Amino acid sequence: MNDAARSPKLWLPLAALLAVAGASAVQAQAARDFINIVGSSTVYPFTTTVAEQFGRRGRFKTPKVESTGTGGGIKLFCNGIGAQHPDVVNASRRMKAAELKDCASKGVTEVVEVKVGFDGLTMGQSKKGKAFDLTRQQVYLAVAKQVPNPKNPSELIANPYQRWNQIDPKLPNLKIEVMGPPPTSGTRDSFHELYLEEGCKAFDWIKALEKADSRRFKNICHTIREDGAYIEAGENDNLIVQKLEANPDTVGIFGFSFLEENLDKLRGMKIEGVEPTFESIAEGEFPASRPLFIYAKKAHVGVIPGLQEFLNEYVSERAAGEEGYLTDRGLVPLPEAELARMRADVRNLKPFKL
Repeated sequence: MNDAARSPKLWLPLAALLAVAGASAVQAQAARDFINIVGSSTVYPFTTTVAEQFGRRGRFKTPKVESTGTGGGIKLFCNGIGAQHPDVVNASRRMKAAELKDCASKGVTEVVEVKVGFDGLTMGQSKKGKAFDLTRQQVYLAVAKQVPNPKNPSELIANPYQRWNQIDPKLPNLKIEVMGPPPTSGTRDSFHELYLEEGCKAFDWIKALEKADSRRFKNICHTIREDGAYIEAGENDNLIVQKLEANPDTVGIFGFSFLEENLDKLRGMKIEGVEPTFESIAEGEFPASRPLFIYAKKAHVGVIPGLQEFLNEYVSERAAGEEGYLTDRGLVPLPEAELARMRADVRNLKPFKL
């Protein structure tokens, strides 16, 4: 009899073997008695608030929450099953198919997706600076690496715009300086989708590429200039606020909650004529609103103390409802029916599928 016949487990798919080994690892290292959370800087303040409320009840320890950025957090989350790996990841965008596949290849085969609410991806400036509003076409023309030639819009040229009034004479005569997130951030992905792609579509021939040649479309719309007009500010949104204060002519990109927390220092810029407010985001009027998520490992539930209870707390009425404490932090709540579905998914630990 050969070795394979004597060892049936050798016939198991690799992912299944990893899952079995990973589950054993969780059990073996269950000495960790707190929940470990990584991910999005945008979702960080909301999850931190839930963690603090959860810890105050005294039944379980307060979860540890780290701000690593969405992309970086998902990589850490997907590295495997076991107490040495995070239990939950915050995400300011939905997990991508490639990321879910990466998770599965490392034994993280059952992931629970929880949409926790909505946020507005805002552009803001210091109240000390000159106020002006923008369209998404103007934002694209300000930060893209290549843009349509003003003299022949059917061809692309290296971005020639150095000052806002060169894009549109109605805009102020100020140097273009936009401070935003790095490529590892989910906010950067949302900026591509909600601002740059929509700005691209103002040009019919680029819009047509979305279906005809999606790779070229994304290359045109997602590639940001590298000549200093766009400044990567890292994953710390508070740092953006500080730098906007120091340079009032600079424009910043961040989540609505950070704008709301700093309204004494900053103003939100109208986009397509709509001001970023709790109401405009909740009603879908603000053009750059986005859903926020957390993802949890089903294999860690029942092993890491309090994980199921923490997920329940996150979608509870007292946290995520219309009058919940997360709304005080600037999270725009889900519609009642959708929140009820999220509660059911959490209760049943429904695996996430794309």
